[in-house]
Amino acid sequence: MSMDLFEALRSDRTPLFLAPQAGVSESPFRRLCRRFGADVVVSEFVSADGIVRGNPRSDRYLRFDEAERPIGIQIFGSDPVMMADAAAYVSEVYAPDFVDVNFGCPVKKIVKRNGGSGCLRDLGLVERIVRAVVDATPLPVTTKIRSGFDEPSRDPVGIALRCQEAGSRMVTLHPRTRTDMYSGVARWDEIRALVEALDVPVVGNGDVSTGDDARRMRDETGCHGVMIARGSHGNPWIFRDARAALDGRPVPPPPDIRERFAVCLEHARNAIRYGGRDPEVAAREFRKHLGWYTKGMPGGRAFRSELFQVNSLEEIEARIAGYLERVEEGSLEPVG
Repeated sequence: MSMDLFEALRSDRTPLFLAPQAGVSESPFRRLCRRFGADVVVSEFVSADGIVRGNPRSDRYLRFDEAERPIGIQIFGSDPVMMADAAAYVSEVYAPDFVDVNFGCPVKKIVKRNGGSGCLRDLGLVERIVRAVVDATPLPVTTKIRSGFDEPSRDPVGIALRCQEAGSRMVTLHPRTRTDMYSGVARWDEIRALVEALDVPVVGNGDVSTGDDARRMRDETGCHGVMIARGSHGNPWIFRDARAALDGRPVPPPPDIRERFAVCLEHARNAIRYGGRDPEVAAREFRKHLGWYTKGMPGGRAFRSELFQVNSLEEIEARIAGYLERVEEGSLEPVG
């Protein structure tokens, strides 16, 4: 992460971050979001164990295009030594702008291995991991946290202070606990509490679904940056909208159906042709994106049923072409 970004985090211009999301924030989507206004992107979270053991899948997660900078690579794990080794390897081989430590993922299979938000059950471990990573890399180290493992252990300021004291140069807070998963409402007042308590920049994350949400988060919390996760699904335009709202400009109208599908197809072609995977597997994995891109469209529910059967880029292109013909004919069901 360049000093220019740290200066931006402390300036009046609020940077927008694409959150690290497994199966979502891959390189094709990161590039799309950069084009639509994301200032910083972060990789999918990558297992330190997989990095150190040379897992081929880890290499696919770690690769990025120069056009994506500034970019952070996010790693997770519960062994400070393994995390340090992974950070050193990532820094030397891939040279991102910063290394981010994942203390936020609530997914069961990650937490079961004491990774992600599982680490929040032991704040001494959190501090040891951050110190080990900081000592292992010349790059800035940042952290992404939740407010606690569960309600009794909820202490976002205490967790963040541990991260800062161990050397984290920036803290991103998703103000839910691990047991909350994604239910309820993100407590933005906890983001404000971090802003008031920490010396390093604080990035807010959680419940940003529109451009106006990004502006409200900034205004209500004083956060130095806004990170967008689920709000970006099938919607890279959210960064354009958020930039306008944050800058006090009118939020642009939503893309029409043809623009939406043009971007969807660009995303699909890049993900399937250049993703480094078997094209049929890549097409099946892209189905979730197709579901997100078609949300709220006329006849969307029936069309999604079609799209969830596709096994190739050619099938995706053909079904979208057929859908657009039905749009022209006016023969679609209501929005769904």
